Amino acid sequence: MNIIIAGAGKVGFNLAKTLSIAHNVIVIDKNADALNSIQENLDIMPICGSVEDFKTFQAIHLNQIDLFVAVTNLDNINLISAMTIDLVLNVKRKFIRLKKHYFDHEIIKERLSIDKFIFPVQLASNTVLSLLKYPKANNVKTFKYTDYKLISMMIPNDFLPKTFEFELFKIIGIERDKHFFIPKGNSVEIQPNDLVYYFGLEDEMKIISADADNIIKKCVVFGGDKLGIAITKDLLKINCEVKLIEKDLILCQKADEKLKGRADIINFKYGSHEIFDDENLDSADIFITTTNNDEFNIIKCLEARDSGVKKVVAINNEMEYYNLMHTLNITAVRGPKMSAYHKIMEEISSTGVVIKKHFCGGKAIVFMRKIFKNSKLIGKKIKPLKLTSSSLFYIKDKHLETFDNKIILQENDLIISFCIAKESEKVQKWIYEL
Repeated sequence: MNIIIAGAGKVGFNLAKTLSIAHNVIVIDKNADALNSIQENLDIMPICGSVEDFKTFQAIHLNQIDLFVAVTNLDNINLISAMTIDLVLNVKRKFIRLKKHYFDHEIIKERLSIDKFIFPVQLASNTVLSLLKYPKANNVKTFKYTDYKLISMMIPNDFLPKTFEFELFKIIGIERDKHFFIPKGNSVEIQPNDLVYYFGLEDEMKIISADADNIIKKCVVFGGDKLGIAITKDLLKINCEVKLIEKDLILCQKADEKLKGRADIINFKYGSHEIFDDENLDSADIFITTTNNDEFNIIKCLEARDSGVKKVVAINNEMEYYNLMHTLNITAVRGPKMSAYHKIMEEISSTGVVIKKHFCGGKAIVFMRKIFKNSKLIGKKIKPLKLTSSSLFYIKDKHLETFDNKIILQENDLIISFCIAKESEKVQKWIYEL
């Protein structure tokens, strides 16, 4: 594919790094130093210029652009670039990253021929919010075509190793000692400190992830930037009690204005542990750190746990801290930039027929294909794909079955594959070419 990325920041760089392996990628940015840095490391075409100026796009001599992704730091520039590029080039699809949610309007999407708006802050906030239904869960993923959910749960260090037989739900992945693997067969042994991935219906997931002793009602949000405010707003909508902690007095004042006094805003000048005692933070059911500094997020989560808070959640901004957070039994939630990257990559590979989602910090991928009413696959017998590090299932009439023998497909059936990232290309090719 011919792909243009507007913005050479962290998200733009990571997109270019992944996509340039198999596609022709062009990166546009005003910052010549950022472009030079990308060009030194990646096989891409850099263009130094403004994506608001149609003359910038005139330097691109291609008949068709398969995908345009705008990920600059300014919403207005991203929106204008979606309009400007059409003056010069023929673009099939457009993905636009936005910070302000009021731009999410069908008229804007239609007028600018935008296929997908990406709202990173809301993505991160939604992930945090999903944890309240499943107090023991580290992460919860939902899917467009089914009520089945994928949740991960950390096994306590005092857990006695035990073999589980698959019944209502499936164990589709385990991260053990920083290594992710997909278990084979109809049973699997769970060990202490495993991060286990379960796939099942909502009621089944609640059975294994519910915690009668930790119903989440009292919440502490540490960080008063856009993400902290967004998470607080969402928590208030479901009638949680929220204390928002922020060091910067100006950010405290802005947060109080945006939250209209509905949350307790606490300003602290020093990084002292005494704030937990002074503000009674140890009574919280969940403690969420939302800053851009992963080390700070980890430290505050550890302090919260030492104070007696059972559920601690840290926004994960840098992948190198992901394993550390899991090792310390801190629930890691993708930060806005990581959320934007993964969401865009998922949308690139997803169609109206096939859905693709990353999990376990990008170490594993799930593919899901639905059989629609007019599909040529209805009544067709297909055989499973045999790979060493993947597992196949199908859902028929809401029942989840292992796909290890030939099956005849019917309308509304779902084919699901869980695989490690290294085998994803083979799985993706197979599921698209059925």
